[in-house]
Amino acid sequence: MRWLIAALIALVAAALAWLLIAATESALAVWGRLDTLPGWTRMAFLAALGVFGLGAGVAIWRVLHPGAPRAPKAAPIDRDRVERRLDALPGDHTAELARELAASDARRAGGRLHVAVFGDISTGKSALVSALAPGAAQPVDVVGGTTHAVHEVEVVLADGLALALADVPGSNEVDGDAWARLAHVEAARAHALVYVADGDLTRSQAADLRRIGAFGKPVVLALNKSDRYRDSEIEALAEALQRRYRDEIGAVVAVQAGGVDRLRRESDGGVVERPRAPRIEPLLRTLRAIARRGPEGLEAARETAVLASVDSRLGELEDELRATRALEIVRGYTRRAVIGALAAIAPGTDLLIQGALATAMLRALAELHGLRVRDLDLDALIGEASGMVRTTTSVTLAIAGNALKAFPGLGTLGGGLVHAVAYGLIFDSLGRAVARTLANTAALDREATLRAFAEELERPSRERLAGIVALAREALGETRAAPERAP
Repeated sequence: MRWLIAALIALVAAALAWLLIAATESALAVWGRLDTLPGWTRMAFLAALGVFGLGAGVAIWRVLHPGAPRAPKAAPIDRDRVERRLDALPGDHTAELARELAASDARRAGGRLHVAVFGDISTGKSALVSALAPGAAQPVDVVGGTTHAVHEVEVVLADGLALALADVPGSNEVDGDAWARLAHVEAARAHALVYVADGDLTRSQAADLRRIGAFGKPVVLALNKSDRYRDSEIEALAEALQRRYRDEIGAVVAVQAGGVDRLRRESDGGVVERPRAPRIEPLLRTLRAIARRGPEGLEAARETAVLASVDSRLGELEDELRATRALEIVRGYTRRAVIGALAAIAPGTDLLIQGALATAMLRALAELHGLRVRDLDLDALIGEASGMVRTTTSVTLAIAGNALKAFPGLGTLGGGLVHAVAYGLIFDSLGRAVARTLANTAALDREATLRAFAEELERPSRERLAGIVALAREALGETRAAPERAP
């Protein structure tokens, strides 16, 4: 045997030496012929040879080190594009968004200026709205579709100007996430915004102000309860707030929404309530200046904000539907894999045997996210996943065996069902890992996918295991029923 290996080594060495001699002879012959040609010809040949070698090197480098895919450019938001996306989704999921667009059209046709008022309930926001519209005993409109209704009242300003004022529930009246969505929607619907505070802003108030200020609309910061401060203190606070939030607000005004003063009589110790007159002229002047621009001057920004809001919520809805469809794809391919794995020897080898099935699943998930992936990338990912499976086969089989024990009568059916459940877990984990990575990165990031695969494989939930066992039971029933149906 050793003599045979030595002979093979000698033969290979002789062949390589012969190739080297032949290549050297050919190179010398070519150089000799070039030497008889003009100098510029030799230089042109060498330059072409260098370009060819450089191109080959770049091609090899790109194959071995694929770059990250370019992020797709965001398409401009316009009405036609938003409506096309709405039409492409099931109607029962998009009814609310369709109503939002219809309401936006109604506001544009109505020709009224809409101003939304934000702020914590403790700042006197609703009292300020009442002071601005003292004759409005009942709201003229109630905007539904939210946890807490948004009330609109009509405000008549000087010079015959009027506007619709929306009292938006404060962030301390509604759950944080619900308020964020509510504020986003109402800030988009309005032409201008008023944020009410009663002093320097807290961290949460500053976050709320920045959130509504991001729409780029006229924003007025109204400092309510100004009677608690001296004039010099109010001026200093207003200047500080204007400077700190110059990117979010256009003006800072000091107001007093009114209220009731409680006075104690010295004679009998009783309490006398005396109404406090509101002082809101600075805010009225600012609102008149905005109203003079008319809704036409602010309509383009308002409609763009509404479209952006609907577009954002459409994106969230598309993500939810895509995630549901991804789980359906993973479940379908996992079922096919479990059926094929009932005759497999071990889960790790089965993954290699059914590599075509794994490739088809990964390609289907990529197409769901609008991505095109290369076969080389898929093969490399499946190869590395196979290596991880080989090192964790015993753990995976133990997890599958324990899962079967939870179902009476299944834990004693033998190793075939255990291997099928184990392979189903492998396939389900790989599919979920790829789906999660595509959703988070919009690319088939190999390292992120393998990390997610390890997490899904090592710590499966009880619900996942129960679903995989159910697939295995169905597959086992089908394989047993097939011989009985055969003639």
